[in-house]
Amino acid sequence: MNAPEKVAGTKRFQAKRDAILAAAADAINEQSAKGMTFADVARRVGLNTTSVTYYFKRKEDLAAAAFEQTLDRLAAMLDEAGAEADPQARVARYLTINMERLARIRRGDERDFAILSDLRAMEGPVKRALLERWRGIFRKTRSLWGPAANRAQTDLHGARAHVLLENTFWLPAWLARYEVDEYPRVEARLMEVFRSGIAAPGQAWAPEMLDLEHDEPEPGRDAFLLAATRLINELGYRGASVQKIASELNVTKGSFYHHLDAKDELVIACYKRSFDIIADAQRLAESHAGSHWQRLESTMATLLDVQFSERGPLLRTTALSGLPPRVRSTMIDRSNRIARRFAGMLSDGIAEGSIRPIDPLVASQALMALQNAAFDMRKWASAMPRGQAIAFYASTLAFGLFDDKVLEG
Repeated sequence: MNAPEKVAGTKRFQAKRDAILAAAADAINEQSAKGMTFADVARRVGLNTTSVTYYFKRKEDLAAAAFEQTLDRLAAMLDEAGAEADPQARVARYLTINMERLARIRRGDERDFAILSDLRAMEGPVKRALLERWRGIFRKTRSLWGPAANRAQTDLHGARAHVLLENTFWLPAWLARYEVDEYPRVEARLMEVFRSGIAAPGQAWAPEMLDLEHDEPEPGRDAFLLAATRLINELGYRGASVQKIASELNVTKGSFYHHLDAKDELVIACYKRSFDIIADAQRLAESHAGSHWQRLESTMATLLDVQFSERGPLLRTTALSGLPPRVRSTMIDRSNRIARRFAGMLSDGIAEGSIRPIDPLVASQALMALQNAAFDMRKWASAMPRGQAIAFYASTLAFGLFDDKVLEG
């Protein structure tokens, strides 16, 4: 083969490989990495299964390559953002890059990359390598705020990095309610929350923990759902098998089916438990005295305490991947109702003057991302007093991603 033919062959190979990876990303986002099949990926690109295995010998290899591509693209976006002059400009640039990418996807000009929620469901050396790369992405995001002067500042920058990443990952869940030409306005409103926070000037962080204790309708069921929630958060919907959940609780699979009839019912029950806890916190806060900011900060602090304690976690929205579409739609509807309740709390606070004049619908989704993702920061939170961890993490949206006064507390 002469040089031009070899180059043409290499380009064809790469083009087909890229098409397979794009199809795999779509399948992972719809069905999870565990649920993806060679047959489905092949169908999406108009190939037979054997042709796909020419490029990727095992399904695990294909999933790993899709995740690696996501990590590559995240690294490139962060490198571009990191070239800006200061932390605010870097965060703003990173948000712009994400919003522009999502607009291109919505218009059909670009394909989405694989979401990383199933990354921990991978196994062996592949999982270790992917997790190490993910830790590199986290460190690169944290560096948007520049070098830290001490351990406390490193911890605060870590909280900011996590909230920024999780908010950009959460964007596709709610941006569909806006027209594409509204994306720049949504971006500006979200950046305003990142820049200045939710609390009006002069407001302090002094939450009151709410009492979420309630009687179990069925003895042992709450512990069962809690163990299942932890495993599903860590391994994804398909990675957390019935056998693993039963083993976690040291019970038989028969005991599992005593509590629930099917795995989909398990996930629905876990979501209901989590959503009920959030709604309970909102209701309790609304019945308390004090300003609307004080009610909101108490809700935030109480839910973060749940996420960082043995009472948690709440089920992550990443478990939606792999659920049947009807069930997924029902869960997203409940999530949106809770977000609208946050928006109502924000609107009341804006009218009162205890909360900044921000877009309550946009800010409420930022709050949903903050509460939802806090589970992943349990190890980070365990390295400091609980109250400090909650204050650091909540400050990211309470006072914005660039306000250091929480370090003075």
